[in-house]
Amino acid sequence: MQGLREKTWLIIALFLLVSLITGGTFLAVKLSQLQPVEIALADIKAAPISGDVYIGGAVARPGIYSARSDDTLTSLIATAGLTPNSDTGHISLIVADKGSYSLPQKVDLNRAEAWLLQALPGIGEGKASMIIDYRTRNGPFRSVDDLGNIEGFGKAIVEKVRNYATVGD
Repeated sequence: MQGLREKTWLIIALFLLVSLITGGTFLAVKLSQLQPVEIALADIKAAPISGDVYIGGAVARPGIYSARSDDTLTSLIATAGLTPNSDTGHISLIVADKGSYSLPQKVDLNRAEAWLLQALPGIGEGKASMIIDYRTRNGPFRSVDDLGNIEGFGKAIVEKVRNYATVGD
């Protein structure tokens, strides 16, 4: 019985040895046939950016900003100013197809708070305060052109604001 057991272990050991040699040979042949792969990064040029960019979300001054070809995403966001609770790890960027975009929602001059009025082009803290004072004293605006009735608001500012403001219903 002892001889049979030794023969069985010898057969198992030989089988494992032959399997190991065959597998090693097979692997060596396969690896020798592999060709090195060259990875080259393509020279990608950044698309030129120009025109108006709307920046909203967790920024201090949401609004529409003019973008030039040398502007970066970082510089545009810095212009709008990040708020303390902003998460710069999650930024959305939407690039519309030509002709398929729509302007951002307009700011209602009769309802907007000062921070939102400041998002309008040419409107800073002082002018936002003047808009609120005017509507408090004179009632609601009937048209965007009524901004011209406020001292310090010229035609140029009214024209800058026209496409981004409304007087609601």
